[in-house]
Amino acid sequence: MSDDSFFREVNEELRQDQAKALWDRFGPAFIGLAVLVVLGTAAFVGWQYWTESQANRSGDAFAAALALANTGKNDEALAALGALEKDGYGAYPLLARMRAATVLLQKGDAAGAVKEFDEVAADSSIPDGLRDMARLRAALILVDTGAYEDVSKRVEALTPDTNALRHSAREALGLSAWKAGKAKDALALFDQIADDQGAPRDLRQRARLMSELIRGSGDAA
Repeated sequence: MSDDSFFREVNEELRQDQAKALWDRFGPAFIGLAVLVVLGTAAFVGWQYWTESQANRSGDAFAAALALANTGKNDEALAALGALEKDGYGAYPLLARMRAATVLLQKGDAAGAVKEFDEVAADSSIPDGLRDMARLRAALILVDTGAYEDVSKRVEALTPDTNALRHSAREALGLSAWKAGKAKDALALFDQIADDQGAPRDLRQRARLMSELIRGSGDAA
């Protein structure tokens, strides 16, 4: 046997001994880590499948409830929305609450709709933006069915320049003020909307029409 062959065999034996020593020392840990990776991947895939299934099921239920409401089957729609509010997944229970309030309004139950929106607005577990939207929806109903104080209580806090709903809040408050005989207050609000370049175009147009109407009536003199 040549010297080169001898040294190669010795090196190979040493490498095998080192590999065996490493496996004896770290092999169980490697196996445990591999098992954890497999289990973690399986759990994630299973959770992802479950959440997608739940979301799809709730989405289908919400669409079915909307279809019932759109065809005038309000009682059936309310029952379906109530079930979704109780057992739905993700954002669908909240969407069901908001839509149920709208269905109550469609049925002619304005007081019930306001109550539902007020309950959403008072729920501290709901994001502030959605609570503000509920306040605005209740106020818009009360423009026709309530007093100025009822509307003001819900949307006065939404009228500052920093609030994204300020334009609609000012419109609701302006309409309620005009209805209550507070022409000067109403004019100030509609002028504020008309002069706000950030307001939607159609809302600014309505505000200009209301300002012209109030000025033409002479009530704000």
